Amino acid sequence: MNPASEHEPASVVPAAAVSPAGPVDEIEAAMRAARVFLAVIAQSVAEVEHRVTSPQLRVLVFIATHGPQNLGAVAADLGVHPSNATRTCERLVAAGLLDRSDNPADRRYLLLALSGTGRALVDQVMAHRRTAIAAVMNRMPAELRRSMGPALDAFAQAAGEAVEDERVALGLNGPGLTDGPYPAGPGN
Repeated sequence: MNPASEHEPASVVPAAAVSPAGPVDEIEAAMRAARVFLAVIAQSVAEVEHRVTSPQLRVLVFIATHGPQNLGAVAADLGVHPSNATRTCERLVAAGLLDRSDNPADRRYLLLALSGTGRALVDQVMAHRRTAIAAVMNRMPAELRRSMGPALDAFAQAAGEAVEDERVALGLNGPGLTDGPYPAGPGN
């Protein structure tokens, strides 16, 4: 065994093992795009950091995306101990961003759902992200914009993300997310 590899985490995949997924240029292009997406996300989080922490926003977005959840599901999504999820959710309930109710399917568990104020906060964050992404996309040639949607959908599906039907049901299929017109931005 190579002594240097003893200290590498098991999750580190050598670059040579990644190449079957596509040419290194395609992977590097995805990495550059990921940096842009991360910058957009970071900016949208910064807009609401005076109201919620990043983990709290993650809980709100998780519930907005997947519907009402119990504490176990929230803890699993955050990758934290249930007591940490409980504290985070208690703060969100106290701030009026989450509503807590009995689970009609099993009254031993509580359901957490977005309040109207929580929905408005998530909508604000998502609107910021859509506007910022649309502004970048508007600087792209139209034919590349049209091919980008199916490619990104395929990428998201390969990673286990929501499919088109789920996005429509969640109201996440607005302007800038379909083949329809993109909101005006620089370059249009």
